[in-house]
Amino acid sequence: MITRSSHVTLKIDNSSVVCFDLDDTLYNEIDFLRSGYKTIAQLVEKDWQTLLSQMFSLYRTGGDAFQYVSDRFQITKTELLETYRYHKPDIKAFEGVHELFDRIGNSGGKIGVITDGRSVTQRNKLKSLGLMDRLDMVVISEESGFEKPEPSNFIKIQQQFPKRTYHYIGDNFSKDFISPNQLGWKTIALLDNGLNIHNHAFEFAHKEDYRPDYIIERITDIKIDRSLT
Repeated sequence: MITRSSHVTLKIDNSSVVCFDLDDTLYNEIDFLRSGYKTIAQLVEKDWQTLLSQMFSLYRTGGDAFQYVSDRFQITKTELLETYRYHKPDIKAFEGVHELFDRIGNSGGKIGVITDGRSVTQRNKLKSLGLMDRLDMVVISEESGFEKPEPSNFIKIQQQFPKRTYHYIGDNFSKDFISPNQLGWKTIALLDNGLNIHNHAFEFAHKEDYRPDYIIERITDIKIDRSLT
C-alpha cells in the first residue's frame, strides 16, 4: 500500500544505503535537453536564440529537431546526436539534493545512483550537478549491460554493500520500483512536477508491483532524523 505523506523520515546509519535515480529525480531532464539544444544551436547559427526556439517548438509538437537542423545546415544527424549526448550540460540539482546528501553522509549512510543511459552522458550530468564526488557507487546501464526494471543493477549495490538496509528514490512508475520492491528495498517516488520527459504514472501507478512504498512531492520532503541513528 502506498503511503502519501507531507514527508518521509528515513532512519539512516552506517548500515544504510540510499540510492537515487538520476533523470527527473535529482534534476529535471528537460533542462538537459534544453542545454543540448542550446549547444547545437550556438554551434551552427549566429542567431542561435531563434533556432533554439524552433528546436524546442519541434520537440513540443513531436517533431524531429535533430533532423530539422541536419537538413537546414547540412550536418549529419549522427554528428548532432553525438554533440547532444556528450556535451557538458548546464543543469542544476533540485532544491535540497545537496543538503540531503550531506545528511545521509553525516549519518554514516552510503549513497548511490542507479540510472539508465550512456556512460559519458550520465557521468557528465552527475559532474555538472556537483554530485559525482559525493557518490559511493554509480551503476549505469551502458556499463552494466542491464536496464531497469531488470534487477541486476540493484543486486550490484547489494553485492558492494552487503547486509544493509536499502532505499531507492525514483520517479518513473514504469520501471523504477519493480525490482527494489521485489528485493525488499524501501522505495520512494518523486511526483512529476509537470516537467518530466517520461510520464507513465497514469498507466502504471495503480499496479501493485509498480508502486513505491511512499510518494512525495519534492526532495525536501525526505527527512533524516538524527535521533533515530
